[in-house]
Amino acid sequence: MTDSYLKKLSTILLDAVTDKDPLVQEQVCSALCALGESQPEETLSTCVEYLGQHEKLAHPYRTMILRAMETVVSNHISELDKDMAKAVILLASSEMTKVKDLVCDWQQAASSVLVAVGKRFVGMVMEEMLGKFQPGVLPHCFVVQTLANLSISNVFGMVPFLTSVLSTMLPMLGMAKHDTMRVVFCCALQRFSESTLEYLANLDQAPDPTVRKDTFAFDISSAYDTLFYHWLQSREAKLRLAVVEALGPMSHLLPSEKLEEQLPKLLPGVLALYKKHAETSHVSKICVPVESSSPLVTSNRKEVLRCFTVLACCSPERLLAFLLPKLDSSHERTRVGSLQVLRHIINSAAAQMEVKKPFILSSMRLPLLDTNSKVKRAVVQVISAMAHHGYLEQPGGEAMLEYIVQQCALPPDTQPQKPGNGEEPTADSVRDISVSTLYLVSTTVDRMSDVLWPYLLEFLTPVHFTGALTPLCRSLVHLAQKRQEAGTDTLLIQYDGNVTLPSPYAIATRLLTVSSSPYLGGGRGAASLCLLNILHRDIHPSLGQRWATTIPLLLEYLDEHTEETLSQKEWEEKLLVFLRDSLAVVSDNTWTCQLSLEMCKQLPCYNGTPQEKNFLYKCVGTALGAASSKDVVRKLLQELLETARYQEEAEREGLACCFGICAISHLDDTLAQLEDFVRSDVFRKSVGIFNIFKDRSDHEVEKVKGTLILCYGHVAARAPRELVLARAESDILRNMFQCFSTKVLGIKVETKDPALQLCLAQSVCMVCQAICSSAQAGSFHFSRKAELVSQMMDFIKAEPQDSLRTPIRKKAMLACTHLVSLEPELEEQAQTDMIHGCLHSVMAVLPEPEGEDGLQESLYLDTMHALEDLLRSTLRRNMTPQGLQIMVEHLSPWIKSPRGYERARALGLSACLLQFFLEHLCVSALVPFHNLGLLVGLFSPRCADLWPATRQEAVSCVYSLLYLQLGYEGFSHDYRDDVVERLLSLKDGLVHPDPAILFHTCHSVAQIIAKRLPPDQLISLLLTLFESLGDPDKNCSRAATVMINCLLKERGNMLLEKVPEIMSVLRSKLQETREEHVLQSAQHSVYLLASQHYVAVVSSLLGSPLPFDSHTCTLWRALAVEPSLTTQVLGLLLEKMNKDVPFKESRAFLLSSSPDRVATLLPLAATCALHEVTSAPASGPAVTELYPELFAGLLLRVSCTVGVQLPRNLQAKERRATSSASVSKTLDPCSSAVDALRAMLLRGGSEDVVQRMELERGWESLRTSVGHEDGVARLASAMAKFAGPRLPLVMKALLSTQSSVYEAQRVTSTAFLAELLNSNVVNDLMLLESLLNNLAARQKDPCASVRRLVLRGLANIASGSPNEVRTHGPQLLTAMISGLDDGDDPHSLVALEAMAGLAKLLGLVDPGDLRSVLLHTAIRIRPFFDSEKMEFRSVSIRLFGHLNKACHGDCEDVFLEQVVGGLVPLLLHLQDPQAPVAGACRFALRMCGPNLECEELAAVFQKHLQDGRGLHFGEFLNTTCKHLMCHFPDLLGRLVSTSLFYFKSSWEDVRAAAPMLTGFLVLHVEPQHRSQVDLEQLTAALQLLLKDPAPTVRVKAAETLGRLVKFA
Repeated sequence: MTDSYLKKLSTILLDAVTDKDPLVQEQVCSALCALGESQPEETLSTCVEYLGQHEKLAHPYRTMILRAMETVVSNHISELDKDMAKAVILLASSEMTKVKDLVCDWQQAASSVLVAVGKRFVGMVMEEMLGKFQPGVLPHCFVVQTLANLSISNVFGMVPFLTSVLSTMLPMLGMAKHDTMRVVFCCALQRFSESTLEYLANLDQAPDPTVRKDTFAFDISSAYDTLFYHWLQSREAKLRLAVVEALGPMSHLLPSEKLEEQLPKLLPGVLALYKKHAETSHVSKICVPVESSSPLVTSNRKEVLRCFTVLACCSPERLLAFLLPKLDSSHERTRVGSLQVLRHIINSAAAQMEVKKPFILSSMRLPLLDTNSKVKRAVVQVISAMAHHGYLEQPGGEAMLEYIVQQCALPPDTQPQKPGNGEEPTADSVRDISVSTLYLVSTTVDRMSDVLWPYLLEFLTPVHFTGALTPLCRSLVHLAQKRQEAGTDTLLIQYDGNVTLPSPYAIATRLLTVSSSPYLGGGRGAASLCLLNILHRDIHPSLGQRWATTIPLLLEYLDEHTEETLSQKEWEEKLLVFLRDSLAVVSDNTWTCQLSLEMCKQLPCYNGTPQEKNFLYKCVGTALGAASSKDVVRKLLQELLETARYQEEAEREGLACCFGICAISHLDDTLAQLEDFVRSDVFRKSVGIFNIFKDRSDHEVEKVKGTLILCYGHVAARAPRELVLARAESDILRNMFQCFSTKVLGIKVETKDPALQLCLAQSVCMVCQAICSSAQAGSFHFSRKAELVSQMMDFIKAEPQDSLRTPIRKKAMLACTHLVSLEPELEEQAQTDMIHGCLHSVMAVLPEPEGEDGLQESLYLDTMHALEDLLRSTLRRNMTPQGLQIMVEHLSPWIKSPRGYERARALGLSACLLQFFLEHLCVSALVPFHNLGLLVGLFSPRCADLWPATRQEAVSCVYSLLYLQLGYEGFSHDYRDDVVERLLSLKDGLVHPDPAILFHTCHSVAQIIAKRLPPDQLISLLLTLFESLGDPDKNCSRAATVMINCLLKERGNMLLEKVPEIMSVLRSKLQETREEHVLQSAQHSVYLLASQHYVAVVSSLLGSPLPFDSHTCTLWRALAVEPSLTTQVLGLLLEKMNKDVPFKESRAFLLSSSPDRVATLLPLAATCALHEVTSAPASGPAVTELYPELFAGLLLRVSCTVGVQLPRNLQAKERRATSSASVSKTLDPCSSAVDALRAMLLRGGSEDVVQRMELERGWESLRTSVGHEDGVARLASAMAKFAGPRLPLVMKALLSTQSSVYEAQRVTSTAFLAELLNSNVVNDLMLLESLLNNLAARQKDPCASVRRLVLRGLANIASGSPNEVRTHGPQLLTAMISGLDDGDDPHSLVALEAMAGLAKLLGLVDPGDLRSVLLHTAIRIRPFFDSEKMEFRSVSIRLFGHLNKACHGDCEDVFLEQVVGGLVPLLLHLQDPQAPVAGACRFALRMCGPNLECEELAAVFQKHLQDGRGLHFGEFLNTTCKHLMCHFPDLLGRLVSTSLFYFKSSWEDVRAAAPMLTGFLVLHVEPQHRSQVDLEQLTAALQLLLKDPAPTVRVKAAETLGRLVKFA
């Protein structure tokens, strides 16, 4: 090889160094190194020249070239001459310093080249470096680094230069301002020191033994000062680390005295780097209070208190001067402690403190304002001590008493206890100790009686002391009893001008009002009544005797009840009776008016307690009713209207009650006052400046209106009936509606306020009840009846449908009930709307959960009773069948409701109405009950309702209906029918939860109905029961099925003409339900009909729309119950499936290349029907009888439907129904046939066949065009194995398809027959000859698929009947060779099948028969080795292996030539991406080995190419090429030229293997054989491969290029 060729190779590789793939780059560098191993100087020269010519080459690629050069230089430094070394040094120096910026990889590579050259040519390198290391100028970083690394790699050559290098570098240290440069200098100093130390340690080997340590001492000392005193303090961690690393070796070169001097600084300086910055720790002190239960603390506390006692006795002034200012301390503990000490000295030093009482009382002002609970508790304890020692009798003592009462009035849980702070007392504990203190002071401290009485009475009426009423009353009762016991007969309360004491009217009002909530505040009701009783003389002198009797009864009533059991309404009524009785006893108009005024005055005090204020309003009404002064009554009523807080619901109700109670005695005055108020400015938008409502919003005005409406309602309800009737329409209703609606621009506008509507509904109800309860109600003509009904219905419709939260519905329906009975009668539409609206408003209400408020349940029951009364009242006006029908029609939607509670309500109402109708039945003539069937069909399924109560009511409904029928037939009311009466005895069975008993009872009910139902009502009853099949209540649906079957069984012979209608209704109802019991019942019904009229039933079902929904399929399966019927149905369906064409061809688009096949409807429907019938387990006997016909017909049906589409109308339907629950499966012509075939096999006893097909996924294959043949083959294999006895008749049916006009049928039957030959069963059944003859006859079939399958079948003899191959050998080989030469198959699939068949037959045919076709076959299959299709490559290569196997020991030279020619393709296709091809190559190479007559090569093939063993392709190929070139070197040119062909292979792995093969051939061939290779062509091809898109290919090309150096 000439130098120019080596340069060419090097240049090619250098051009490839810019490859983007790192692996390729690495291989290119390796190849360069390989060239350098052979010719180092030429390679380096080329690299130097290349870099010089390509100045713009990017630095990453320059870096790789420099690294390759470094490798070559390092390995061949001894072979370089000075000129080459000089050139390399100049190039590397230039590359290293070309740019000032740091490009580490590039500059490091150049530096490494210089270091490598410097190992031999250190002088030349130093000369170049020192030229770039000039005094006064900072050098390039990598110049310094190169010097440093060179000092390590060539110690003896470099150390002599260090003196001059250091002298030049030291001044530069001060010039280095950047940390990067300083780090480089530190590293250099480290390396210089290390190399110097090594030099000095090996002076005996050094070229200059005179070098001494002190030679470097000065320079190193100077450098040390700079590094230690300046650079070590840097913030940059990298620099500090570099300094420390340098100081280590440098310290060894320092003079001893210098080192000793610096050690005290050096060590701390370095150690300082290990220090961590300590973070400040904040320490907080937590004061933990000592447990007061500790014995030590308790003992110390006692001793301290004793000390204070001593101090108080010795020096009280100084002690108080110290102690009392502490009460104003900012620390809570200090304040509490001071109060405890103060209490102690008040008790223990009473004599000394006597003169200090005013001072101590004045000092308590601030503690009284303290809000801390601990302080409060301490204050109460101090006040208790003061009470015992006369402090509270002093001026300022009242403030102490008021403080105690304030604490008694604290609400509970005002300050909940804080978690984790057990010492903090709650408000309850402060209140409890205050209550105890007040009672103890009242009962045990005699000196306090005059202080407390009557002062404590002042706290009764203020609202903010309400919480203290119970202890106050108890204390007052005790104090009053003590005064009574003192013997005084005067009044207990002496006012004597004391205006702060409450008046008797105020006390009576207050105590009576708070008694309405008797259990609040710890039982203030009993306490108040007790105080009221003891003050009876002060309230009024006449009340004593009466109260002595009545108040104990009230107290006894409270004792008998608790807060949970007390009826608030009853209790308030008792208090009002008590008040009314007391007013009657007093019988003093002036006193009564004063009491009324006081009650009105106290009303605002109860704004925060609505219940008590409501009661007080009733008390006001009671008092006004007892007053005889009309002026006072009207004045107070007006004040009540003007001052009421209308936004409060309880207050509105209380005010209305007040007016109602007052109207009992003052109806005219009450109505007059209300009317005056209605006419006032309150309803006008523009109001006067003095109008008290000027600031009220529209919303408040609505509240006022609602209150007035309620007032009218209560007035009507309570006033005398004889007076109300005359005023109802003219005054009461007129003014009510005037309040309810307003006029805007003359137009009447009704409010939408729900609260106002409730007020109107409640008041209208009250008015209607008052009218109806009047003795003159029958003659009353209510002109506003329709208007009121409409208004009430508007209210009802506006209520929420699913909840019942207000009594508006009840009130409105009660009003409508009373209104319906009044004249005039409602119009029909108005009555219909009323019933519908009322039903909807109650039936849809959700039931309350168990355990909820009992008031809600009571409201619901009251509302339901109101609805019953309304419906009865309406029915009473039309007691005819038509009227009954109308009522049932209203109830019908609720009877069928999916919600059980709605059904239960509806059935209850229905039973109520039917019973009412029956009780009031009056038949004037014998007329038919035409709607009996409909009504019985509506109620009878409910006999099995999930709700037991509904079942009972349903029987009652049927019972009443049957007796109504008897009544209309002329029977009397007292007639009892034995059959009908049995229904009552069946009720017990309906209660039982056992389904068997329940439905047996339903069957008995149906029998009773069948016996008493007129014939003309049968079909209407059946159709109504069919409607009940879809009932959401499963029990009712089941009951309907029981009753339907009972009726069909008893009277089905009458329904011939109704079969289509019944089938239609059945299908439609089944589409509405998925319940299993409905499906079973429907199947039974269809069976019953089909057993009598099967033709009509089958015709009806075949007319069902496709795809069959799941319910239609269920009905089909019902026809498989009885074998003889099933056989007839299957035969009929087979006939319908086969008699019409399976598909029609049409073009979906005008430009489509091939027509679409569209399935015909009749065969498709028959196929689906066959599937459904054979799916039924009971169809087994019929399927067995028709097994051959069914199998052959369905298999051929499958073949004709592969790829066949649905008609367009069915395609659209399929798209619409994809998510429909009623469609059992997606309709597909082929799938329907496959499913039918599978079901037929299961029912025919061939379960093993089906299981095998499922395991092998054969059914899925049958459905697809691609896998159909495979699926047929799997089916045939399964049949041969598991259903052999059935094959003769099946084959007979299939052999006739040879002449079928449908190509698909011929293909399928051929595939089935061909696979049968794969089994020995054809021999056992003596079918082989007939099968061979039939297949041979099909060899000329115009369909390529048929011809291909014929070859497959013939080849299957090798596995099915191997002993017969030699007998039919010539025939079989002729057929296969003919298949290889088949020119009518554009895709060569016939040839593929022929190759596969030959591979199976070669080992079994006679060798003499084979020899004649051997060469022809080898030549014919060779082009398929490189086919783009994997199957062709795999099969042809494996066949090639079999041909070699057949020739072992007898290989002709002509065939050996074919073996050699196939060697390269076989080796390269070992890397084929398809595993079957690679496996075929392994087999073929193993078979070729013996024919190559090289034992070593054959052994390699046997060793490496065993199936299942991993293959290291590179190692194997290397070994193979070694043996090939050793034994067959003359084949080099042929092998290389063949491999060149694969350089352009479409498979990446093969393209990579081709240069790899070439490289190994070149590696192992002797140089003298280079003439066989066209190096230019090979180099050009490899150069082209370097541009291959696959990195692996480029890697192998570069590797091979490196190996071509062998020919140098």
